[in-house]
Amino acid sequence: MSCNHDCLIPLTPRQESDEAAQHMRNRLHGYYDEVGLGPVPQPCEPFPSFDEERLDIVLELRPKVVSFHFGLPDTKIVQQLKEAGCVLLCSATTVSEARQIEAAGVNAIIAQGYEAGGHRGTFTGDPAIDTVGTMALVPQIVDAVRVPVIAAGGIFDGRGIAASFALGASGVQIGTAFLACPEANVQPVYRAGLRAASDESTSVARCFTGRPARVVRNRFVLEMAGEEDAALEFPLQASLALPLSMAVDESRRADFLPIWAGQGVAKLREMTATALVEKLVAEAGP
Repeated sequence: MSCNHDCLIPLTPRQESDEAAQHMRNRLHGYYDEVGLGPVPQPCEPFPSFDEERLDIVLELRPKVVSFHFGLPDTKIVQQLKEAGCVLLCSATTVSEARQIEAAGVNAIIAQGYEAGGHRGTFTGDPAIDTVGTMALVPQIVDAVRVPVIAAGGIFDGRGIAASFALGASGVQIGTAFLACPEANVQPVYRAGLRAASDESTSVARCFTGRPARVVRNRFVLEMAGEEDAALEFPLQASLALPLSMAVDESRRADFLPIWAGQGVAKLREMTATALVEKLVAEAGP
């Protein structure tokens, strides 16, 4: 079980001012007209929060692993999950975050490098400082903590796996490399975007959800580049931007769909997940 949204961690998003919300609604008005969505709504929280009821469900199910991505959960929650027999993982993008995660009692740390696709797992300080690459971040965190470290970000073949272990990682976490597998539940327009991507196609943007996330650049990312500072706090920005990706017309959908992908997206290999795992193991060597 992966808790990979802020709404699944007891964090309170900043309240946006009416002026900031209106500015973003005005900015997206033309896109809403183009896609046929009607008036831009007021921003809201589109995801359920991780309340006591949902925590009770997790404690009842007792999954073997619970992974937090958007922040360090409350110490009480950590203790309850560990007492239920769950192994806890949490993402860190800096050494400081890794130390806080270890101090909270989490079992292992996911060292997420800047190359990683999708949302950044940063939860302290200015997101602009969490730009350390995987191969620089892993040994720093390994030297700073005593719990196992899992390398994540930009790992697409056996060489990346071997390098991670050489730097002290106890494991690797691979995401984007599996998106080309037929088992991956991604829509055709997403697959097309991945196939067309080059080694220079991704960048980190806040325009889709309000949190920094690495995506394949499309029209929306390019045209919203000047609005990064104006993006509303997560998840309010998502309530306004993500409906655009549901356009009926596929070409319009491609303009607005967030295609989360790591920097190595050009190295994707289209094969079954089983074949890819076997390939990765063989490439990594003994």
